Amino acid sequence: MIPYNFEYYRPATLHEAVSLFQQLDAHDKSPLYYSGGTEIITLGRINQVYTGAVIDLKQIPECRMLAVLEQKMVLGSALTLSELHDSRVFPLLGETGAGVADRTSRNKITFGGNICGRFIYKEAVLPLLLTDSEVRIAGPTGFRQVPIGQVFDRTLKLSRGEFLVQALTEVSYIGMPYVTVKKRKVASIDYPLVTVTALRSESGIRVAFSGVCSFPFRSAAVEEILNRREIPLEDRINQAADQLPAPILSDIKGSAAYRKLVLKNTLHDTIRTLGGG
Repeated sequence: MIPYNFEYYRPATLHEAVSLFQQLDAHDKSPLYYSGGTEIITLGRINQVYTGAVIDLKQIPECRMLAVLEQKMVLGSALTLSELHDSRVFPLLGETGAGVADRTSRNKITFGGNICGRFIYKEAVLPLLLTDSEVRIAGPTGFRQVPIGQVFDRTLKLSRGEFLVQALTEVSYIGMPYVTVKKRKVASIDYPLVTVTALRSESGIRVAFSGVCSFPFRSAAVEEILNRREIPLEDRINQAADQLPAPILSDIKGSAAYRKLVLKNTLHDTIRTLGGG
């Protein structure tokens, strides 16, 4: 049980949601946008999140969209990870999201909630980074559509009052070979030691990571090294592991040295599978 009371609002439009946020914020309600609510409940129970009001986005049609329009997949932020997996519209995203928690939790965890949440893993963003997807964002200053690479740096950079509405991905990526692997210490639903998501495009193998550092990322430097096929694969992997954008995590789930070993082994299998050996 969350140890405090809060107000609940369920707007029907994007404009209504933004207006509600502004009104509640002006009255010091510390409002939060809400879709699945799993993180608010989890962190609220241990007093790491406080809000006087939540704004549920699930009634807004744009946030529930699942369609292909003008050669782009349009995925609403309030779709659950289970819905994305079962739809098979974007298999790489569906299978990556299927590694998050268990099925019961994924029936509640939303696409947008996973990307925008406070937990460091945010695995649903990895396929978006690999496919140079765009995102639509709503907020007090209006609506904007921007490449994910411009607004995601360790986390999705949203201004106060903004929220993620949709992600848009070119359908050409659907047919590209891909691999998504999540390595855990023990439990089948634990947080990852390493998650590696990769696809092979005409320009080479693209790779994105979660669990390795304290944030998810795609690195041009790492990809450039991994695609140097004139260099033996083991050497490429060793060099790439030294080009990560931040120190490797070391925690109760695994030391930095162990994570690095798991990362190298996973990269080896991933590149071999995609024909980049």
